[in-house]
Amino acid sequence: MSLPLIALFLAAFAFGTAEFVIAGVLPEVASGLGVTIPIAGYLVTGYAIGIAIGGPLLAVATKKLSRKTLIILLGSVFTLGQTLCAIAPSFELLMVARVLVSVVHGTYFGIAAIVAVNLVSDDKRGFAVALILSGLTVSNILGVPGGTAIGNAFGWRATFWAVGALGLIATVVTALFLPAKAGNTATSGSFLREFKALGRQQIITSLLIVILVMIGQYSLFTYIAPLLLEVTGLDQAVLPWVLLLYGVGSTIGVFIGGRLADWKLMPSLIVILGLQAAMFTTLHFVSPFPIVMAIAVIAWGGVNFAFGSPVQSRVLAWAADAPNLASALIPTGFNIGIAIAAILGATLLENGFGYQNLPLIGTVALLLAVLVAVFSYAWELRTGATPPVPAGA
Repeated sequence: MSLPLIALFLAAFAFGTAEFVIAGVLPEVASGLGVTIPIAGYLVTGYAIGIAIGGPLLAVATKKLSRKTLIILLGSVFTLGQTLCAIAPSFELLMVARVLVSVVHGTYFGIAAIVAVNLVSDDKRGFAVALILSGLTVSNILGVPGGTAIGNAFGWRATFWAVGALGLIATVVTALFLPAKAGNTATSGSFLREFKALGRQQIITSLLIVILVMIGQYSLFTYIAPLLLEVTGLDQAVLPWVLLLYGVGSTIGVFIGGRLADWKLMPSLIVILGLQAAMFTTLHFVSPFPIVMAIAVIAWGGVNFAFGSPVQSRVLAWAADAPNLASALIPTGFNIGIAIAAILGATLLENGFGYQNLPLIGTVALLLAVLVAVFSYAWELRTGATPPVPAGA
């Protein structure tokens, strides 16, 4: 594995930790700033909105910058944002700092994927994308527990200082090892071409698939703890270990998806989506049985994250001549789906749907995603369309 790819992974790990670690210190943040925990929860909402809206806008506004320069700037703003989070004297200023970080987060994951696939041969593009995405899953396994432990030991502000230090290290490593011209073909072309590329059916359907998968996944994952405690009957002490194994399964799934994307992209994506639908149905039926449910949750994590590399590789291939906006919209799609899922799950639970039935939302959403993928692939084969040539190639 090359040092430039490691540098991109480190930055992805830092961004992932920054997004998710707030959950581990949320009660302490609320207490420290004199707000209720539900109010503090808006720090999560604000971050998601910043990614969804600010990320694509910043990606387009900075498309003419050298990709290495942009990534270093994003890392620098990230480090500054974490510093502001650490010293924020009020909830409002902490929210502003979190939104600042979220905007560069949304831009980074689109740009990093473009740069990563330009660092490897065509037959390893899926693996390169998987490595960037694995920064998110590994952050859940290592970054979030580590950041939470630091917060518990030294106070919640120490968590932000630690994440800021992580961002600084990633930025320095990027400056040292990322080639100066990496991904610079993405800086050519017009703004109009960036928007026109969004009209290609492969990009539209890929973003729709992302939203559907996230609706299914987070309608359940948002409430996975009460499901495992109340329906499965797991002990509270066992719950973190099951979620840790879910994270391990997710990381393995990311890399399996990357390899499959390099092999047969669309057939692999369709099979992965079908397996996800099957796993959601399985979770519904096995949730009352602790051992079987624990195993199923691990497998569910694997198939959940296996789809990310194929779908993102497809977007990058079909927006090769104008990749900046399309790639930045992938995190937007993720966060739109997550937002819908949280509202949908809460609404159904309030109306007596029951935790055990939440996986059925995923079954329906993933079957729809399979239909979208099959339709898109059949249309592509029927028309004989081929991906565009990268700008500047």
